[in-house]
Amino acid sequence: MQTKGKVTGIVSNLVTVTIDGPVAENELCHIKLGDTNLLAEVIKVTGDKASVQVFESTRGLQNGDSVEFLGKMLEATLGPGLMSSVYDGLQNDLTTMEGVFLKRGEYTDPLNHEKLWEFKPIAEVGDKVEAASWLGEVKEGWLPHKIMVPFSFKGEYTVKSITKAGEYNIDTVIATLTDEQGEDHDVTMVQKWPVKVAVKAYAQKPRPRKIMETGVRVIDTFDPIAEGGTGFIPGPFGCGKTVLQHAIAKQGEADVIVMAACGERANEVVEIFTEFPELIDPHTGRHLMERTTIICNTSNMPVAAREASVYTAMTICEYYRAMGLRCLLLADSTSRWAQALREMSNRMEELPGADAFPVDLSSIIANFYSRAGMVELNNGKTGAITFIGTVSPSGGNLKEPVTESTKKAARCFYALEQNRADQKRYPSVNPIDSYSKYLEYPEIVEYLDEKIEKGWVDKVLKAKNIVRRGKEMSDQINILGDDGVPMSYHEAFWKSELVDFAFLQQDAFDDIDALCPMERQKYMLDLLMDICERHFEFSDFEECRSFFKKMINIIRQMNYTAFKSDKFNDYQQQLNKFIA
Repeated sequence: MQTKGKVTGIVSNLVTVTIDGPVAENELCHIKLGDTNLLAEVIKVTGDKASVQVFESTRGLQNGDSVEFLGKMLEATLGPGLMSSVYDGLQNDLTTMEGVFLKRGEYTDPLNHEKLWEFKPIAEVGDKVEAASWLGEVKEGWLPHKIMVPFSFKGEYTVKSITKAGEYNIDTVIATLTDEQGEDHDVTMVQKWPVKVAVKAYAQKPRPRKIMETGVRVIDTFDPIAEGGTGFIPGPFGCGKTVLQHAIAKQGEADVIVMAACGERANEVVEIFTEFPELIDPHTGRHLMERTTIICNTSNMPVAAREASVYTAMTICEYYRAMGLRCLLLADSTSRWAQALREMSNRMEELPGADAFPVDLSSIIANFYSRAGMVELNNGKTGAITFIGTVSPSGGNLKEPVTESTKKAARCFYALEQNRADQKRYPSVNPIDSYSKYLEYPEIVEYLDEKIEKGWVDKVLKAKNIVRRGKEMSDQINILGDDGVPMSYHEAFWKSELVDFAFLQQDAFDDIDALCPMERQKYMLDLLMDICERHFEFSDFEECRSFFKKMINIIRQMNYTAFKSDKFNDYQQQLNKFIA
């Protein structure tokens, strides 16, 4: 018997319902508004009253309207056809909706039930399987999409029958499994999983042990992110957060990309919709959209939908991770998600924390970030979710609660700075404030020693020190004037500018400079470190400035030419003559 209820209070998206039976937290319900059913989620139960957050506009809702509880949580539908799709936070397919504007109460199916998929069985009759075991495979574009035992299955099962290779739609029963009690269960290509519950169907979750290359020098060399790692990009408006995310999405070493636009401005989201399908994947030469899913909830959509979108995106990533794939999840911007949490917390009149955010904001963010990571599956294969979120602190204040809470959860911190953006030093990542804790992991140090060269981390720390010392010298020169400091100060300052201009800055719109492989990064850093370790004699600071400016110009030209091409070698010879 389904629990029913009546609306007794409405505060924007928060509706209070008097209930006549049992209700669980996070359960879904339908609120009847004429012929329309508005979807809502229970967030608090006290006695015979339930507080529910509505995923739609509540305009026109009245006290006394009836409510029907569905007895299930908000679920993601998982199966072939997720790639290349554009969803909202509730996983409605936005491409199949009619009209320019989204209508209230209109919900669409996330997957195409008619489309046929070329199925190949992997499991055999008599095999022992458990949740997330691979039963078969279909090709989703060029990705091997595994059909798995649903995550909700508990214990061990025996494969009773499995369908032969052939073309089937997603509702076809592809296997029958017998549980330990002797009951049969049919499995199709589709399964559902509650978005707020982490998928635990794997053997273990070790620490990350290799880095994810992004082609962005300031990230890969100075502050690398691990495969299965977590990072975040805070920064004020207009300093390049979304451009940096796009560069990472396009060039990052990942099989699957999920973009959660959870609260971007509508014009930025339109940009993603129009630009992403056009982008060519540099790794495969195919369209990037073929391995991308976009979850979209703009800042003017109801707050509850904004919160749901990040969880839906993470669940889709966990699904692909269980196939042994490397997933990259980009959330833009988690500040808007935190603001949605604040809005709901304030409406429920909970005790506010710093800046009126919920008291438990840190633990909500930490729980979410902890769902990323590398896992070892039950069959010995590995899969990973690398999560990078952006934070938009108001006024670029990096001391506000969302940034501080995220700092505790994420392992990489890429501080985008207004001052660097104003000077057109892109990507505007502050090399001094930013950090990667993965450089302290012995597994990662060992990986870098093997992959690049012995003592690589020490070399990077030396380069960081040059930049840090240059900043100190710059402050001294600004206070005391050019003539008031010794020549060594000018030299140290210009060496840090050399590293900044020639290495840390990168042109995202240049075909060659946008993507810088690790081999090239190593070559360039070795070159710069060799120059920085030399001692030059200058008669005055003007000569010093002119010398380094010419050198910066030559090396920047090298960045725009193909690696080790004739033109590149010419610039290299020019440089050798110049510093000889």
